[in-house]
Amino acid sequence: MLPGLYIALRFIHFTALMVLLGSTISCSFLAPQQFKPVIIRRLKWLWHSAVWMTALSAILLLCAQAGMMGSGWRDVINPQIWLAVLGTRFGSVWLWQILLGVITVVVLLIKPRILQPMLLILAAAQLILLAGVGHAAMREGFVGGLQRVNHAVHLLSAGWWVGGLLPLLMCMRMAHKPQWRQAAITTMMRFSRYGHLAVAAILLSGLINSLMILGWSLPLESDYVRFLLVKVVFVAVMVIIALYNRYFLVPRFNRAPTATKQFIQLTWLEVILSVLVLLAVSIFATWEPY
Repeated sequence: MLPGLYIALRFIHFTALMVLLGSTISCSFLAPQQFKPVIIRRLKWLWHSAVWMTALSAILLLCAQAGMMGSGWRDVINPQIWLAVLGTRFGSVWLWQILLGVITVVVLLIKPRILQPMLLILAAAQLILLAGVGHAAMREGFVGGLQRVNHAVHLLSAGWWVGGLLPLLMCMRMAHKPQWRQAAITTMMRFSRYGHLAVAAILLSGLINSLMILGWSLPLESDYVRFLLVKVVFVAVMVIIALYNRYFLVPRFNRAPTATKQFIQLTWLEVILSVLVLLAVSIFATWEPY
């Protein structure tokens, strides 16, 4: 039961951070200046929810880790076990994760004029920190540092792509309104153009990370490897959908009335697949890679 809670919290934490990163990138960099207040207002519920879920899941993950390190549920709220967890490599990283999560909530409540860029930086920092725990931290020295940098690139790229899918769907809806049509299309085209970089970075960094963890062997009897292959299949389907949307459906928007509807349906399929990918990662990332 406790390991299941830990997996669920990891899933919530990763998902919330990626949603926060993707939505703030859309608001800060992709949307034209006159469209920014509109897209911020429409996405407000999304990044508000993501900020609170990120902070709460970070704290609860420390509690769940304490329970698994200790004697079960009774140690979930045991301050002595918390201190023991904070003394581990995971704990030293996770303390900063919690602090950044709390700072993000404070920034949200203060609402500075540069709110979106600040939330973007804080979300990126928390994703980078995640590269310091788990299998990406299994090596020491220079090679270990390279592995963590590579994994950080993987997480940031995934957040850029996956987190940007819901803003993309919102822009599709806004494109039907004459006053915002051009701005919404510009935002979507920027997401598509720079999204190529995110997808390429995900594929390359994912391949490097897998090789650094597993080497060239793929023991199919391993549950870790089987779940990893499931993730690879899901990501491959997402890439195919993204390419089909960009190079087959988008050029037909003005000529084929069904192209827009199909684009939206396939983008929702991308969202569903991304959820499955994050769920698979949340599960097999807690297993030993053998």
